[in-house]
Amino acid sequence: MTSTHDVVSGTPTTERLPIAALAALFTAGFITTLTEALPAGVLPQMSHALAVSESVGGQTVTIYAVATMLTAIPLSIVTSSWPRRRLLVIALIGFLVANLVTAISLDYTVTMIARFIAGAASGVTWSILGGYAQKLVGPALKGRAMAVAFAGTPVALSLGVPVGAFLGQVVGWQLTFGIITALSALLIGWSLWKLPDFPGQKLAERLPVLHLLRLKGLRTILVVTGLYVLAHTVLYTYIAPVLAGVGLEAQVQWILLDFGIASILSIWLTGVFVDRHHRRLVILSTVLFAVAATALSLDASSPIVDYIAVGFWGLAFGGAATLFQSALMAASGDHADAAQPLQVTMWNAGIGLGGLIGGVLLAGFGTESILVAVALMVAATVLIVVVARRHAFPHRR
Repeated sequence: MTSTHDVVSGTPTTERLPIAALAALFTAGFITTLTEALPAGVLPQMSHALAVSESVGGQTVTIYAVATMLTAIPLSIVTSSWPRRRLLVIALIGFLVANLVTAISLDYTVTMIARFIAGAASGVTWSILGGYAQKLVGPALKGRAMAVAFAGTPVALSLGVPVGAFLGQVVGWQLTFGIITALSALLIGWSLWKLPDFPGQKLAERLPVLHLLRLKGLRTILVVTGLYVLAHTVLYTYIAPVLAGVGLEAQVQWILLDFGIASILSIWLTGVFVDRHHRRLVILSTVLFAVAATALSLDASSPIVDYIAVGFWGLAFGGAATLFQSALMAASGDHADAAQPLQVTMWNAGIGLGGLIGGVLLAGFGTESILVAVALMVAATVLIVVVARRHAFPHRR
């Protein structure tokens, strides 16, 4: 068997998953998501230390998503010709510096600047993660490799953020960010040791953004990604007030644990079947999410309905990043590295708009409107996916 270390610029010949290399990509995704979401888990302590209200402190999450959305495409254009490992290491250094500053700063403005830097590092990481994973393996294992690489996100949301929130209460929020800083330093060393390098794309080969959007199926994939993430973010952000509205506020942490366990199971199932049944999995993901949202909108007051529906939602969401990224990379072909930042932008636009739209619905129409809106958005993704069977989500590539 050819080691991944022998593969520097050509097509890899290994027929087994390169676990050490994929562990680096998994951990990069884990750090990216944990850095983004951790302030939400330690918000009271962090806001108090920075001498701001919790609503103002919560903007440390918003600015991260905004930075990712604004910088993903410009940075990908500037760095398109850079070797992939060097680019990933630079992004990890960005996380290290940003989290270190966050850990030691008690000034809100300085913290917000650090969070913007972290968001920009996130845009770079997500723009290359899927392509890096696929280059590590042969054609038969591309989907499985991506599933491993993207598993860091749901693991961070389901396990990392709750553990981080617990550590924030036990040892303090600053030391918690210090732990992520140390993890970033360890990952830099591991990446330099275990990740093979791959060349970037020659400038002459790179399509302009407007030309990329003309590739068959690409715009459809981006629309589905944005709608799906928007619906997920609205529901995930406001699930606590939704449950509190029906007298189940004491069940929030357990229902979210249900979501996390189902998401992790979804990661494994996606990795097993994505290479052979991609279209079926995309349809199943959108349909499960639609069923979950519809069930919650009809009877969120029933704990049994809530646990089953949220379990379906977790099964739908866990592998979603892998499914949409795989679709985009297949549709964009040799231009995948240039197309990935478009999806990163759409993903983070969904996150940013999700908090805003959900807040408007909650304030203006109540929790029922959130569930109805989510159900309608996901129903639209089901319809688009089912219809888009020629180029965006075909049976066979």
